[in-house]
Amino acid sequence: MGSFQGHLVPGTLFLVIGVWHTWSSVVRYVSNPKAFKIRVWSPVVGFGGRLKYMELYVVVVGSFIDLCIELLYSPHFRYFVNGVLNPSHMNDFAHSGMLLMFFIFGVVALLNEKTSDAYVRRYLPLPEGALILIIATAFLAEYLLFSNHSTSYKGLESYYHILLLLIISISIISILTATLFPTSFPLDLTCGISITLQGIWFYQIAFSLHGPMMPHGCNLKDNEIICKLPENEVRGELLANFQLFAAVLLVFVAVLGSYGFAASRYGSSELMSMHAATDGFEED
Repeated sequence: MGSFQGHLVPGTLFLVIGVWHTWSSVVRYVSNPKAFKIRVWSPVVGFGGRLKYMELYVVVVGSFIDLCIELLYSPHFRYFVNGVLNPSHMNDFAHSGMLLMFFIFGVVALLNEKTSDAYVRRYLPLPEGALILIIATAFLAEYLLFSNHSTSYKGLESYYHILLLLIISISIISILTATLFPTSFPLDLTCGISITLQGIWFYQIAFSLHGPMMPHGCNLKDNEIICKLPENEVRGELLANFQLFAAVLLVFVAVLGSYGFAASRYGSSELMSMHAATDGFEED
């Protein structure tokens, strides 16, 4: 079932990483469209290089903290009951596996950039495609986790997680396709947008199923969402559709605004020439 905080923490991580990935993708493209290449993570330029690896630090530290919450705090070290894994915390253990994959990606990416050990350097740096496959595996683990949620949960809660699966699947497809088209700006942008939407949707689940936005006629009872009438459940699902549409619209408007701002501030002559050629083609 999860909790309000349990959805808020990963939602914040996905939102921060998604917004940064989207913004950096836009800036890199408008700065030099012809040399654009997809990056699995984006360094922070400026600040004397002190914040260069900030994205990876957020991934490593954030996933580690959330991993500790799921694996240490939630079960209170009661991992076994009567000789078997504690059945009351199987959900926490499953979440830990997903978070471990993101933690591994962050650590490998940092080692890929920063290690100076001669033995490690025999195997590093990894090509960008290898890092893309690692992060794709992490998203696949996330998909498998929440696909189980969508079948084990009932009614409204299952529906919210089905919509989450749709967003995660877009992340997986865009990331894997990027290995085939490493210079595609739309693919890189799609990846950033889908990760941002994941963060927003985790927030939406927290507020809709564990907070003040619970649909009318539905309540949280015995760790399960119970709707008084079938009509209330249908209304809740329609409301979820509208919430997802609003989130997508919000993100796309923000991306368009970001592109316009970035183009005016960081746009290269090549970008202006491309826009001019496009305008000329439309006039013809």
